Formats: sequence, C-alpha cells, structure tokens
Amino acid sequence: MEQLTTSVDVLFILLGAILVLFMHAGFAFLEVGTVQHKNQVNALVKIMTDLAASTVAYFFVGYGIAYGVFLGLNLDGALTQAMTERSGYDLVKFFFLMTFAAAIPAIVSGGIAERAKFYPQLAATFLIVALVYPLFEGLAWNGNFGVQAWLEASFGAKFHDFAGSVVVHAVGGWIALAAILLLGARTGRYTKDGHIKNAHPPSSIPFLALGAWILTVGWFGFNVMSAQAIEGIQGLVAVNSLMAMVGGILAATFVGDKDPGFVHNGPLAGLVAICAGSDVVNPLGALVIGLVAGALFVKAFVWTQKNLKIDDVLGVWPLHGLCGVWGAIAAGIFGAQSLGGLGGVALESQIIGTLIGVSIALIGGFLVYGLVKLAVGIRLTPEEEYAGADLTLHRIHANPRADDY
Repeated sequence: MEQLTTSVDVLFILLGAILVLFMHAGFAFLEVGTVQHKNQVNALVKIMTDLAASTVAYFFVGYGIAYGVFLGLNLDGALTQAMTERSGYDLVKFFFLMTFAAAIPAIVSGGIAERAKFYPQLAATFLIVALVYPLFEGLAWNGNFGVQAWLEASFGAKFHDFAGSVVVHAVGGWIALAAILLLGARTGRYTKDGHIKNAHPPSSIPFLALGAWILTVGWFGFNVMSAQAIEGIQGLVAVNSLMAMVGGILAATFVGDKDPGFVHNGPLAGLVAICAGSDVVNPLGALVIGLVAGALFVKAFVWTQKNLKIDDVLGVWPLHGLCGVWGAIAAGIFGAQSLGGLGGVALESQIIGTLIGVSIALIGGFLVYGLVKLAVGIRLTPEEEYAGADLTLHRIHANPRADDY
C-alpha cells in the first residue's frame, strides 16, 4: 500500500506539472494576441526558449538554493538518490516546481514585449530563475533563513501562500516592473508631453482569448496540485479557484466596459489573487477576492499607462504584481475564522511576507536587468523596433508571403 500511495502521488504531481507546463502555451498566445503583428513570432520564440533556459537554471542552481537539493550538480549524490527512491517522486516534484519557476520569465516577457533584445533577455531569464526567484521561494515554501519561524513566533502564523500569489505572481510582476522601467517605453508610444500617442491595440483577439482560456484551465493544476500529494487534495481549492475566476471576469467586464482585453484578463486576475488563500478562505470570500482583483487590474492598468507612463504591454505588473499582493493580504483577511475561513493565518504575517517578496523581486530585477543592460544592452535599436522583432531577430513574419522577401 505504501508503494501504491507513492506511485499515486507521483502520478498526481506529474499531472499537475503537465497542466502548468501547458499554461506556457497560454502565456505565449496571450502575448501573441496582444502584441503587434510584426512581433508575434518573437513572442512565441521567447516563451519557448525561456522555458528551456529556466529548466536548466532551476535544475543546476535554483532548486538547490530553494530546497538545498542540488540535483544537477549531484552534490552528495542527490540526483542518484532522487532517481531511485520513492518511485522518482523528488524528480517529478522538481518538474512541477520548475514549471512554476519558468512562469517568472513568461510573466516578464509580456511586460517588455516589442522592444527587448533576444539573447540578453535569455541571459536575464537564466539569472532570475537561478538566483532571484529561488531566494523567496525557499523562504516562503521551505522555511529558509528562519523568517517563517520568526513570523509564527511573533504573530501566531507563518506567511501563507498556498499556490504562489506572491511567490510566483507578485515576484514575477515586480521583476517585470524593474525590467520595464530600465527598458523604457516603446518608440512612439507617448508624445513629448506624456500623452499616449499610439494605442497599439491587440493584433488578434482570438489568439488573446485562446491564451486566456489555456491559462484558466491550466490554473486548476497550478492551484489544486500545489498540495503535492493525493492525500492533501482539497475540493475547496478547486471551488475557490472557480469562484475567484468568475469574480474576476464579472468585475473586469463591468469596470472595463466589455473591452475584450479586460474581459479575458479578468479570470487571470481572480486566479492570481486566490492562489495564496485558496485552501483557507470560503467560496464567498473567494468571490469577493476575485471581484476586487478584476476591478484592480482594470483600474491599475489604465492608471499606470496614462498617469505613470509605464509601457507595460500586457499589463503584467497590475495583473500579477498588484493582484498577487492583494491575494496574499486577502488570505490574511478572508482566511480568518471570523470571516468564515479555516484560520491559521495572520494579517501581519501576510503583509510582512508580501513586503519581503516584493523587495527581493524589485532589487533582484533591477540588479539582473541593470547588469545585463550595462554589459550588452537590452533594447532593440529604433530601426529594429520599427521593422519589428520578427524580421529583425527571426527573419520571418507570423504569416509569411512570397512577396515579403
């Protein structure tokens, strides 16, 4: 029975890894549908190659920093042991967590689209997944540095982030903000006095919608399978994810006045926010969390573009950065037993843990992208940007015709 239980756990977490891996197709098509036609190929190639670079970085360095098990370097025979014990559970656990780590550069990609160089961005991806992301992942999910123990002793509960509102989404969103600020706005995006000059509407609403749907479906593997064992699976996580998702859709629809870009990002905003507390809040609380997240995304996206002049192409800072922060704080509010939650959370711990995550992301993002910018540059020339990354970097259009060449 013990062997059977282990094998079932391996299958369970493997299915989760496959679902989250498929979410990267969602990231790709969400970006393809949002960017201009001349940058669609670049979006597809970036997501694919970022996944590969992330896997290598996490296998050799990142997973070891987070969990103290250096599989790729095989220190103390860690890889050999993982190959033979518990039906390879530790290896498939690495696979599952790697898909989370690879979501960080996929998030960043949407913010810096249409003007970033290819290989410098790939180098930044490697450094972020190897060094920056694992620092907070280990702190939050493995108890590194004693921060969780201190929070529990001080406030009665550890920082709670069941599926990554902060660990994955807020960290990705705030790293993206640093990269966006260092890159600057797309050429011609704003006038000299700061008004939006070129709106750059989505190039393909069907592709944008396809990406959103793929992400939405895969997210149930992202959240539910975060239990990492069949024994810990909860129907509550699935229903809370559903309720937050529909809350995000409804809020984005009404606040965004039926704009298809907002409508299809609405479920993602709700799902980002519910990750942290999906195992402790009740479904009504999840609905409220999603409603707030959907409205927050729409309002913050418009405000950052118009008032702050932050050219975040897919709105990844509002969607992942701000909604992730909201989700972690909301877990401390709606997870309380007084509001129908299961308890075991503390608002103070949620706020402090979130601030630590945001700080690591911002500092790490500025360091990595700042160093790459100083070393080799991270931005296309105005001429390359005007021609589009597809022809400039990949020498082919998304829909090539004979007379294009």
